[in-house]
Amino acid sequence: MSGRLPRAVTDATTAPAPRKTPLSLIQGLDGTTRATIVADVIAGATLAAVAIPESMGYTKIAGMPVITGIYTLALPVIVFALIGSSRHLVVGADSATAAIMFAALIGIAKPESPEYVGLAGVIALLAAGYLLVARVLRLGFLADFLSRTALVGFLSGVGVQVALTQLPTMLGIHASGSVVNQMGKLLTSLGHIVVPAAVLAVLAVAVILLFERVSKRIPATLVVVAVSIIVAATLRLDRHGVAIVGSVPAGLPPIGLPRVSWGQVPGLAGVAASIFVVILAQSAATARSFAQKREEPLSENRDLVGLAVANLAAGVTGTFCVNGSPTKTAVVDSAGARTQLAQLVMAVIAVVVLVAATALLHFLPDATLAAVVFVIGTRLIDLGHLRELWRLRRDELVLATFTALVVVLIGVEQGIALAVALSVLDFVRHAYRPRDTVMVPVAGSPGTLVPEAAHPGIETLPGGIAYRFDGTLFFANADRFRQRVLDLVAAAPHPVAWIVLDLSPVGDIDYTAGQVLLTLLRDLRTRSVQVHLAHVEDIHDLLQRYGVFDLVVAANVHHGVREAVADATAPAAG
Repeated sequence: MSGRLPRAVTDATTAPAPRKTPLSLIQGLDGTTRATIVADVIAGATLAAVAIPESMGYTKIAGMPVITGIYTLALPVIVFALIGSSRHLVVGADSATAAIMFAALIGIAKPESPEYVGLAGVIALLAAGYLLVARVLRLGFLADFLSRTALVGFLSGVGVQVALTQLPTMLGIHASGSVVNQMGKLLTSLGHIVVPAAVLAVLAVAVILLFERVSKRIPATLVVVAVSIIVAATLRLDRHGVAIVGSVPAGLPPIGLPRVSWGQVPGLAGVAASIFVVILAQSAATARSFAQKREEPLSENRDLVGLAVANLAAGVTGTFCVNGSPTKTAVVDSAGARTQLAQLVMAVIAVVVLVAATALLHFLPDATLAAVVFVIGTRLIDLGHLRELWRLRRDELVLATFTALVVVLIGVEQGIALAVALSVLDFVRHAYRPRDTVMVPVAGSPGTLVPEAAHPGIETLPGGIAYRFDGTLFFANADRFRQRVLDLVAAAPHPVAWIVLDLSPVGDIDYTAGQVLLTLLRDLRTRSVQVHLAHVEDIHDLLQRYGVFDLVVAANVHHGVREAVADATAPAAG
């Protein structure tokens, strides 16, 4: 037999690696090869077809001029593509941050007015500042403090609010203010519905949903926007009561600091902080999920800088905050994109539209834009995760539902504050009442021990308990830990002569918990209960500093629970 390798193996092992391009020197463009450029260009064009009309729709949520939605797809997208680490994350206008901003500014300035646009720019600059501070202090981990449950509730609440507030415009009725006010206005104005506007809106929603079922690759929103413009212009629907966008300025966005009274800036710090939290949590979660899916490297701290500069770019180009978009990122990924080159292609197309095609938007009906936003809002209502919570954790479903109701009935800014607070409280609740178990023998298998939920009357062996508290000991749960141990000793069916404390889950013990642990050891000593410790390696030095080993002899400190139980029962066996 010849020593030569089979042709297939030879080809696979000697084939040259794909040739990279100079673009690969930029982290977000790393992986760009001649073979991927065509795919990225096509994906970028697909993304533009979806993102441009959707971003114009987001201006309805933000209270901004329609053209500013396209501004978010220009310079902010370019700077993130060049600075950020994620190869897939798409930044742009976002419904959640737009809703938070609108709720804060509606009482200060008239939507779409120069003052309103200036204040929106200031909020973007403040959010950029928060993101830079977070990068300097390496606070990317803060994204983890907004639990998935609270985020689902928050975004679902935003989705309900966004969808409901579009209904009046879809029916040709002018309404403003809170969700409750707008719904009240809608109910009292049903006799004044503009039928052509309502027909356009209903058809727009139906077409978008139908196209999504047929193929997600079809740019449904672009088709709907284009057709409605043609219909409105041909039939002159503006003469029949249908509100249209009207004149849209052409050209690149103006560059400069927002023109506002700078005395108003401190009052915007709170809303910018809320937006910062959403940007941090949503962008990090989206970037992580796609990096894991593609098994690609990701630097969350580098992305913080990219997001900060993207919002800085938004603030100085007359638009509003940008965020990492899960929906746009999913669109560009499914279209075959592999690097941020796709996002750069989208930005170029957005610039071309700004320079040469804004006149086409004149006859765009407001009802069509409202219909696009209505669909966006319904997408934010995460029924899949809510059903999972109903099936798996109904207590967390209550948390998500309560957060959503606060967003809808009180406000988006209050909703995000509540979401963060509830996330932390939920963590504290679980840390305060962690699962605890007692090791018990398996019938018919001598020497085998398995964990069972701790309850009064349980014991490991007659006269002994091997107990495990599945959480770090700290000031809030230390007394509970002590009381659980004492209750198990008191309720045991046989007098307890020994107890094994399995400390393997305990990664830290604060000062308060340390003192409570010493009190427990003394309590057990007064009850003539011999204490054994297992799995203390990670906290050995800490226990020594607290003086635990003055109350527990060295011979009673073991590497494992079974070893500790065997040692505790050895005298009885002898």
